[in-house]
Amino acid sequence: MGARVAVAGASGYAGGELLRLLAGHPDLELGPVTAQSSAGRRITDVHPNLAGLPSLGGRSFDAAETLAASGCDLAFLALPAGESAPLAAGLGSGIRLVDLGPDFRLADAGAWARHYQGPHAGRWTTGLPELPGARENIRAATRVAVPGCYATAAIIALAPLLAAGLIEPADIVIVAASGTSGAGRSPRADLLASEVMGAVSAYQAGGTHRHTPEIEQALGEAAGQAGVTVSFTPVLAPMPRGILATCTARLAGSPATAQVRQALGGAYADGPFVCLLPDGRWPTTAAVAGSNGVHLQAAADARTGRATVVAAIDNLGKGAAGQAIQNANLMLGLAETAGLTAIGVSP
Repeated sequence: MGARVAVAGASGYAGGELLRLLAGHPDLELGPVTAQSSAGRRITDVHPNLAGLPSLGGRSFDAAETLAASGCDLAFLALPAGESAPLAAGLGSGIRLVDLGPDFRLADAGAWARHYQGPHAGRWTTGLPELPGARENIRAATRVAVPGCYATAAIIALAPLLAAGLIEPADIVIVAASGTSGAGRSPRADLLASEVMGAVSAYQAGGTHRHTPEIEQALGEAAGQAGVTVSFTPVLAPMPRGILATCTARLAGSPATAQVRQALGGAYADGPFVCLLPDGRWPTTAAVAGSNGVHLQAAADARTGRATVVAAIDNLGKGAAGQAIQNANLMLGLAETAGLTAIGVSP
């Protein structure tokens, strides 16, 4: 019998993806599955794709109060902004926590106040294992905050170039397209199929998107300096899942494409989930769907003096549930890849 884990907020898309991945995990046993507004409902009524899984066994969602007395080794918090902090405060130190929400991502209280409501809860260990030294920090941690989906793609794309001094930190532009599941499961008029199908639309541009300070925080730490400035424009695409992040930055000096690719390849050579594609092949979201994989490609444009790095991830996989399980594996002393794959579903 493996470690026992709980899922709080399991009725959302990220929570449902956690349940799907945990059902196939060789070393984890599923404990309480809570969803406050859906407590008492059958899990498979909310997530019909999970029908027939023996681990669910006709189960219904538990009330949130059951989590504190669950005796679990670790809990995943897949909750909206502002809800993880009060729940974590009531759980004590005896249970490891992996938060998929934003409550513990930011060190700067001012940045929190600009993008969220309620008090700043502080910062937990950043749960992006591919960052330098991150695996050791995560293994030693009992509290880990998973970065946002957009932030994950952008940080993986750019951090090695900043660390190597190949790009300037003050002129970074990111345009990233996401599937509709990134907006959550709550009904909204702008997410109706008739509004989304056949349309690509930008939103929360001009520095207002909440993942912007996460990206700047992580890239500043990768560069070892303050002053990283990011212009981020998110785009809603007519697909259910996936993120394609196109990241550009002014080159520092005149490195060629080979040097940019070498920096990325060297940074992720030992990582099980990041794939630098062969030169000339550009990422597509379809290739990483259903996986914890990241596909990267890069080029240096000598004419404009800018580097371009494109990253593709599944926003519910590496951008949320998959990355949460990757962190849990490290925290529990398991193989980092347990229950996960870098191979996407096609077509």
